[in-house]
Amino acid sequence: MRFFFLFILFVSFSFSIDSPYVVVLGIAQDGGSPQSGCEKPCCKDLWNSNEKEKVSCIGIVDPKSGKSWMIDATPDFSEQYRIITKENHTELAGIFLTHAHMGHYTGLLHLGREVMGAKDIPVFAMPKMKEFLESNSPWDQLVSLNNIKIQLMKNDKEIKLADRLFIEPFLVPHRDEYSETVGYKIIGVNKSVLFIPDIDKWEKWDQDIFQVIQHIDIALLDGTFYSQGELPNRDMSEIPHPFIVESMETLYPLNTPNRNKVHFIHFNHSNPAIKIGTASNLIRSNRFNVAREGMIFPL
Repeated sequence: MRFFFLFILFVSFSFSIDSPYVVVLGIAQDGGSPQSGCEKPCCKDLWNSNEKEKVSCIGIVDPKSGKSWMIDATPDFSEQYRIITKENHTELAGIFLTHAHMGHYTGLLHLGREVMGAKDIPVFAMPKMKEFLESNSPWDQLVSLNNIKIQLMKNDKEIKLADRLFIEPFLVPHRDEYSETVGYKIIGVNKSVLFIPDIDKWEKWDQDIFQVIQHIDIALLDGTFYSQGELPNRDMSEIPHPFIVESMETLYPLNTPNRNKVHFIHFNHSNPAIKIGTASNLIRSNRFNVAREGMIFPL
């Protein structure tokens, strides 16, 4: 708690009150933490505690215009929507989707007539994701009732959010059963933030993550699993992600300032790095970071 207070205090003196920023709204993999049906040590004590973790999501806030945007609509949408609008004093101006896995788009249902009855909320999606929403129930009802208005994105095509704020979607390799998978680069006047919560393996991407890190200021990267064997009863090749230990090995040749840019996010409930302890301390000792809800990154 003391660290978090000092972090917020530092941020408050580091950028103008009307400067845009990215805020972390959740850090867990699609099922959250604790995860349904889990009574193992990683979750057992969390059921009766206040240490639950929301599903991975970030918000983009522009205080000058009073607008905000969310990347992904998660199962924790109700809480995350309240944080981005009420606690950050903004109006939600749109939602950018990464892909059609349960932790990343199912929160859109809160915009429907059973809950918010929203009107024409812009939802930004790639072509396959757009078609999926328009062609499958219950998502198509959100479209037909004008709860959402789908905005088509193009790979590597920058989108203007405000006078000094842009976002650029780009495709990454992942299990694309129903849609493409997208990462984002958020670009402000002074800094940029990279967000890739899901990717199969870095070597499958047509970009070199080692080089990419050197040209951005903050990187929120897929940290779903810490290491091989984390799910002893599952074939982890069926749910590929770069293990944190692999990512650290790949990126360790970077100098310390560049390694400090990396913040792992999207932790499975089984990932020991989701909690403060040995794994997260080891990550920091290698000069990488662990994303935590509430972190703010000025743009």
